[in-house]
This record gives sequence, structure tokens and C-alpha cells, in this order.
Amino acid sequence: MSFHPDNPLIVQGDRTLVLHTVRAVLDEQGRPQKDGEGRPMTEEHPRYAEARDSLATFAELEKSPDYLHTYRITPVSIWNAAALGLTAEDIHQRLEALSCVPIPQNVLRDIATWLGRYGMLRIERREGGFELTARDEEALEEVMGHKAIAQQVERREGGSIWLTETSRGPIKQALIKIGYPVDDQGGYVDGDPFPIALATQTRSGADFKLRPYQVGASESFYRQGSVMGGNGVIALPCGAGKTVVGLSVMNLVGEKTLILTTNTVAVRQWREEILDKTQLSQEDVGEYTGEEKIVRPVTISTYQMLTWRRSRTDEFEHFSLFSEQNWGLVIYDEVHLLPAPIFRVTASLQARRRLGLTATLVREDGKEDEVFCLIGPKRYDVPWKVLEAQGFIAAARCTEVRVPLSTSLRSTYLTVDARKKFRVASENPEKVRVVEQLIGRHPEGRILIIGQYIDQLKQLARHLGVPLITGKTPNVERQRLYDAFRQGEERILIVSKVGNFAIDLPDANVAIQVSGTFGSRQEEAQRLGRILRPKSDGSAAAFYAVVTLGSRDQEFAQKRQLFLTEQGYSYEIIDASELDNEVKSGVGA
Repeated sequence: MSFHPDNPLIVQGDRTLVLHTVRAVLDEQGRPQKDGEGRPMTEEHPRYAEARDSLATFAELEKSPDYLHTYRITPVSIWNAAALGLTAEDIHQRLEALSCVPIPQNVLRDIATWLGRYGMLRIERREGGFELTARDEEALEEVMGHKAIAQQVERREGGSIWLTETSRGPIKQALIKIGYPVDDQGGYVDGDPFPIALATQTRSGADFKLRPYQVGASESFYRQGSVMGGNGVIALPCGAGKTVVGLSVMNLVGEKTLILTTNTVAVRQWREEILDKTQLSQEDVGEYTGEEKIVRPVTISTYQMLTWRRSRTDEFEHFSLFSEQNWGLVIYDEVHLLPAPIFRVTASLQARRRLGLTATLVREDGKEDEVFCLIGPKRYDVPWKVLEAQGFIAAARCTEVRVPLSTSLRSTYLTVDARKKFRVASENPEKVRVVEQLIGRHPEGRILIIGQYIDQLKQLARHLGVPLITGKTPNVERQRLYDAFRQGEERILIVSKVGNFAIDLPDANVAIQVSGTFGSRQEEAQRLGRILRPKSDGSAAAFYAVVTLGSRDQEFAQKRQLFLTEQGYSYEIIDASELDNEVKSGVGA
């Protein structure tokens, strides 16, 4: 047993990892130093950043208070690490190199067990259909003892277990629930050929070529067309060109493609990117939305469209789109938002190549295992700060502004239930003044104000005299306002949850978040992502989270920040009174 007191990590027996972000400042005699008020002085732990980046490859960040960050190792986090090529020995070495105390042996055993189960079971194509095979016959017999597994089996012949084409997805879902992620090497049917050549110049005449990480991402998915590739998720920051990765994969596959995304605005942006950066014509690209339903060799639709039905008991009328053409590739944009009905239909699409694109695999509904087994494992990701350092996304300063609740509202806050407490704090009227002051900090800024509650956003729109976009804003009007923002005719836009994703506003450099969806980590990431397109002058972006001091709003804000903390972002905490002082002294950004 060895102790390394200078290391920043403690590995606990329940598979939680406690990471010290700071350490005491010592004098020459090794004694802790104190500041002028007698408080211990601290500095960032010299191995904190290294540890953070290392842990992110196989663990999930759960809490991030100032001095101690808590991670957890889970089966899905380990299986995604395995899909990226990490072994149990790799993870053991990383933990050993960072840990200050001995690692509990049960943690190492769990990691080895989970990694051992990755690929233990395989689906392989044979002349007689699809066979479920295993490296260990005992494991095969164990899983066959589960009723949910046995129900998916077509027949058993001797030691062989045979599946139907349509049971590939359901059996993978059932197996991952009992801790056996399946390596599906059953291959893919050939979709109808449809070559998709990338452009060398955009329509504006600018040179176009893939960035190195975009090449790496698309090749890690495709893997020379073998059964080892063709499914999985690419995780890249907003603003890093996930759509371009999708176009590159379409080029590699060269078959008819169905693209599913979040809303009609996103459909139009995909269409524009396809026409701008490939050699396809308008006649090659169809839009399947509430406004027009045209199916072409490349067709773009929305999750909302496909999950529409007349009543809760009726069929999903537009699921036929999945069989309308012989698709060779299905792209799931913003895969972290994939709705449950699409999971069900995706289970029957295991013979099609499936690409998920996202900034974060975090799902607030806990369905990461569904994405893993039905879309595929994480095939590629790059830490946000790496791309920032390379200049591919903008640097960003994150600030949490804490605003007091008025005395009159405080009494209301104390008398309502927990859910209403969050709303009262989120809609704190004092935030209006703070937003106005933040706008004053950035007199030349291109500003997005984003929130959850429509009444709050309407009040801000009236007070500031700027446009508001909500889910009820007609698509034509949304597009007009987005275009006005891009052209500089509007400097400030207020957007509801529609601003969480799929808005291509490259000049936006300030985001002010006034309310959010409880502790949604992926929403926080998406909102920061709105301002991460590189700026022509190389300037940094500014992201503000305006929260009510000492409230449920502040508690949830800390949860929301977890994913970005994991990516290397830190939040400066300021009090609203500091903004008041800035205004009085005339100090700007």
C-alpha cells in the first residue's frame, strides 16, 4: 500500500472519486500560510487540470463545489472508455498516478468486470441469419436465463442462438440492462447508392476543407466501411462543426441519407450547409416538416414531426419516413435529445448505419445506455479546451451573477413548495436590472438573452425594447429575426428554450442566461455553445448565468455547471452589487 500525499485524487469504495482542485500555500518551512485576515491561503492544485482531463475519459462529474469535485465511475462511462480503446490497465494506471491513498480493490475489480463484459457478447451475421455468440459460454447461458433475453431469440440449434433481423435492437436493449453491452458485428444492408462529393469552395467563394479533428471524427465512425464502424456518437463542442462531420460521413458512406434534427430552423440550417459544402443540388435535398413533405435522396426531418400523432393512443403517422427510401445512413443530430418513440423505431433500424452528433452525451432522463446500445458507443470526442487552444472555438469567460431576492418576494419564497421556490427565484424581478447592467458592460456586443419562463422573457423584451423568439414564433418570423441579427440590424435577441440548440449565429459573443430547466447540464452546455464560434478579431466570448442568491435557483445552477466544469471551464462568482459599483464608477467590460 502506498501513499502519495501530493496527489490530488481520492478513490472511494463506492466508486466515487474526490478530486482536490486546490492545495494549501506553504512557506519555506512547509507551514500553511494565511492571508491578512487569518484565513488559510490556497492555490490551484498543480495536477488538477491533468486529473480533470484524465478522469473525464472514464468517469462522470457529479458535484463541483469550489475545492472538491466528485466523480463517479459507472458501467456506461467505462464502456464508452472501452469503445475509445482504453483498457482496465490504462484506467488503473491513471488512477494510480493521481491517487493520494491506496485504491480500493473492489473498484479495480468492478472496472475490470465491466470492461471484460464489453464485447463479451457479439452479434454476427451467418448464412442462417444473425447469431448471438460469446467469448465465454457461461456468460451466454447466464443471459439466456433472463426471460426478456430468451423472448428475443428466434431459435436455438445446439450451441447456437439465432436472432431475427428485427430482434437485434431489442435484445441489445435487454442485455445492456443486465450489464452486457453487445458488440454488434452483424453488418449493414446496402442503402441505395448516392455519391455525395464535398465541395472545395463554399458558395461565397471561400476555400473549404475539413479540419483535422473533423477528419478524425468521421473516419473513427466509418472505419473503412467495416462492421467495426458504422454506428456510434461523435461528441464535439457547439461551434466546432458537427454538421460538417455529418457531411464528411455522408461522403464516406455514399448512400441515401436521412437526417433527423430538433426543429424546422435546424432543418433549414442543415439544408444550407449541405448545399454550401457539398456538390449536391437543391433537387437532391428534401425537407420533411409540417410545412412541406418532400422525400429525396437526402431528406431532413425533425423529431417533433416524426413523433406527432393525433392522440396518445394513435399510431405515429410519419414513422413511414424510415422506410420511404432504402436509407444507407441515418444521422441523429443533437442525439442527447432523442425522444423515447424514436428509440423504439431505432431499435428496428440496426441494419442501417447510425450516426449520433452531440455536444454532450449527458441525458437528464438517464437514458445514456439506450443511446449506447441503439445508436452506438462514443466513437470520438475532443475536450472543449483543446479546440479552444487550437483556435477552432472561441475562448469564453463564464460568470455567475448572484442577485438578492427582495424582502417582499422572500416571504412568498419561504411559503411555497420546492418546485414553486425554483420558479419564484428564477423569475426574480431584480434580474431585469442586472441584465440591463450586463448589456451595458458590452456596448458593442452581439447579445443573446436566454431563459425558461415566457412571462419573464416578455417582461425583459418590453423593458429592453428588443425582439423575443419563443416556440410560438412562426418560422418565417424566426428566420427574419435571426437574419437581422446576423446582418447587424438587431444587436440583441431574447430567446426561450428554442435558443438551446440549432441556432447558427456566428457573431453572437455574449450570452445572458436568466433562467433554465432545473439542473440541466446539457442545456448549460448548449447555451454556452451558442457563442463559441471563433470571432474574427480573436476576442473571447462572455457567458453569464444570473441566479438568485441563496435559493433553489442557485442550487440548480451549480448542477447545471457540472458538464462545463468537466470540460475545463470555471465560473467567476460576482455579486450584483459589483455591477452597481461598475455603473457608478463608469467601468465597462
